[in-house]
Amino acid sequence: MRVVIVTESFPPDVNGVAHCALQTARHLVDRGHAPLVVAPAPPKAPAPSGQGGAPFPGAGPDAAAPCPVVRVPSLPLPGYPQVRVALPSRRVAAALTGHRADVVHLAGPFVLGVRGMAAASRLGIPAVAVYQTDLAGYARTYVGAGEAAAWRRLRSVHAAADRTLAPSSAARRDLEAHGVPRVGLWRRGVDTVRFRPGHRDAALRRALAPNGELIVGYVGRLAPEKHVELLAGVCGLPGVRVVVVGDGPSRPGLDEALPGAVFLGRRTGDDLARVFASFDVFAHTGPFETFCQTVQEAMASGVPVVAPAAGGPLDLVDHGRTGLLVPPHDPAAVRDAVAALAADPALRTAFGTAARAAVEGRTWAAVGDELIAHYEDVLAARRTVVAA
Repeated sequence: MRVVIVTESFPPDVNGVAHCALQTARHLVDRGHAPLVVAPAPPKAPAPSGQGGAPFPGAGPDAAAPCPVVRVPSLPLPGYPQVRVALPSRRVAAALTGHRADVVHLAGPFVLGVRGMAAASRLGIPAVAVYQTDLAGYARTYVGAGEAAAWRRLRSVHAAADRTLAPSSAARRDLEAHGVPRVGLWRRGVDTVRFRPGHRDAALRRALAPNGELIVGYVGRLAPEKHVELLAGVCGLPGVRVVVVGDGPSRPGLDEALPGAVFLGRRTGDDLARVFASFDVFAHTGPFETFCQTVQEAMASGVPVVAPAAGGPLDLVDHGRTGLLVPPHDPAAVRDAVAALAADPALRTAFGTAARAAVEGRTWAAVGDELIAHYEDVLAARRTVVAA
């Protein structure tokens, strides 16, 4: 199967859309398929070389990818330079044609994905749109309005797709409630070899909490929609050390908002896995998660979770068994949930053990095969229509 993955973000970006697109490409290669990625160019990216086994001019090798990548010119999003927005380009349609795509995979379509959907429609190529970002929630956070416009744009691109895949039950309900047809469920995988309790590091724990404090960790972007400031009450708990991993536009203001917290900046790979496993509690604060991969990585690391009872965490966290769900935007509820776990080591151990067991079967290989099955269903439905 020849698949073109049109994604709004790709490594070296560090976010859920980029990570999922990379894992999808890897799995397709592992299963003998032929993927091609189309993504915004990162800052100072070299021009596509057209060498290294590129299937057509303009597609080049990419250090981050297991397959050729077409990089589309992009600009940083004003006020949030970590996010790149693709500029208009003919490379999207050229990629679909040159790769002789059987199916187009649209990862978090909003800007580049809209062009990918339009090109797929013109060329008669089936498209699967993967919903990954609560753009309406972001509009509410950043501009205090624009939710209806965001949903109109989302609905227009997803309605044109042969199938839309939601990452959680809550996301699926949102899509259907806003008129998006043909919605299926496709959850995300987790690397249970990299993220595991055995990476707990005593030396790291001593460095982060020299007086033996309970370590409460947050991992993710430091941006307004993540509401990391809700951990302020946790910082005031006796015998607790808050550790924040990540970077973003909210970083400068969090020193004052979270007194005594340790900021580790961005961590990746095995280093990140070691940090995760060294937490005693993982606290997530963002209420707009369509899935929430960091919650799943914490669970794989054997760490109990405190998360808002909204969006993706509703599927991931079994309240009272693998962690605690709290009302969104409620700092007192976050503080009290962490305090309850801090006071009960046996409960933390039980939650952490159950959390690990809950995600052990959610490997990227398993969910990747589910994605391929969605592709096959869409292709079969197209063949049926053509035959009729």
